Amino acid sequence: MLSEFIISCFTVLSHPGDGPPQKPPLFSPLPPPFVKPAPAAITTPQIESVDWSGLGRSSSRLLGVMHGFRWLTEPGTRAAGFGIGSGYTRSVTNLHGWADGDPFYVNYVGHPMQGAVAGRIFSLHDPKYAKAEFGRGRTYWKAKLRSAAFAWAFSEQFEIGLVSEASIGHIQRDFPQQGFVDHVVTPTIGLSWTIAEDAVDRFIIRPIEDRTTNPWVRMLVRSFLSPARSFANMMDMRVPWYRDSRTGVLAYTPSSVSRPAAAETATREQYPAIAPFEFAVASAWRQFDGKPCIGGSADAAYRVASDWQIALAVNGCKMLGLPANTSADSLAFQLGPRWTPMPAGKWSPYAHLLVGGMKLTQEVFDPAKKRAVLEANKDLDPALDYTLHGQYTTLDESSFFAVTAGMGLDYKLNSALAIRVANFEYLRSGARNLGGVVYNNGFQMTTGMVVRLGTW
Repeated sequence: MLSEFIISCFTVLSHPGDGPPQKPPLFSPLPPPFVKPAPAAITTPQIESVDWSGLGRSSSRLLGVMHGFRWLTEPGTRAAGFGIGSGYTRSVTNLHGWADGDPFYVNYVGHPMQGAVAGRIFSLHDPKYAKAEFGRGRTYWKAKLRSAAFAWAFSEQFEIGLVSEASIGHIQRDFPQQGFVDHVVTPTIGLSWTIAEDAVDRFIIRPIEDRTTNPWVRMLVRSFLSPARSFANMMDMRVPWYRDSRTGVLAYTPSSVSRPAAAETATREQYPAIAPFEFAVASAWRQFDGKPCIGGSADAAYRVASDWQIALAVNGCKMLGLPANTSADSLAFQLGPRWTPMPAGKWSPYAHLLVGGMKLTQEVFDPAKKRAVLEANKDLDPALDYTLHGQYTTLDESSFFAVTAGMGLDYKLNSALAIRVANFEYLRSGARNLGGVVYNNGFQMTTGMVVRLGTW
């Protein structure tokens, strides 16, 4: 029994996902001469379609872990109950604004990691692209876009689906949980997270593996330098250090690595040099009345002429530097023309004029009034305190017409990816003063990543 256990452990370390090897029979008698040899095994073609059943099981595990954690650690979630009745309907229809009341690390670290894990789970069940590694090739970027699409769908299910925060705990039903921040940052920053982990795997983790045969070192660098991939592996019932593109930590040798495929060459006739469609995600810093507003943005641009695009931009931020017990956020959604005089160049400047709307939300919390309200409701279950939230807070929401003029510069890494080095914008709106802060004009700076479609 001990020897079988050792063999099993060795197999999992060297070939994760494989079962223990079958023991050969003690005696292998030769076949009689009159027995015809068995026909050669027929090689079946490799299946390249998505394994939807396996993907469903793994993503359901992730969904269960997330909702289980919420149920165990959030009294408000347990107290609000669950179901798809009136509470669910109110949660879905109450969505508006940007912020959702969660701390910064939850919105901009926790949820992007959720998007990265969901996208990685899809990649594990997408055999046609599972072994794609970070590089310039079309295969890699197709793999990223396919996994990002699934991450978006998974995020929407977690937020407002039938088995979601809206149905389990009716989270978005009451202020301040109704913002759109998670719907934007989870899939977009999650995509950036997976790309960053892929780059780390190729340029940091693999060189370390090439220089040591210590399985513990290999195991640790694979597991802890790619946290989203490791968590996705566990949701797929694999060891955290599993890699589709190479063998386990014991069997791995540099010569056994499936190197990233060379970038596929494409003639100008096959793939245009100028992308017909671009999608960008960025971190954003905006300033209103001398006070910073930190958040993120996403925009999509469709090319209508060689030098012109139509751009649709959505960006939001949470105000900092406000008085005690005061919180505020801004959400802008705009559309307009963008001029790109050098769209095929290594450096691509642009300028745009966007028009649309801006929504401001501010909440002022009164600690003294809260104490009085709770004193008058001594018999209330503490877990239901959130139901009294509106009695000791003041909520002010307003929407205004807004115009944004901006310019920026992109640096082309390859036909699929560019870095938005900097984007500077000035916003002018009809917003009134809110809580002593002037919101009718403000400057914004963003930097991020641009994915170009149609050129690869």
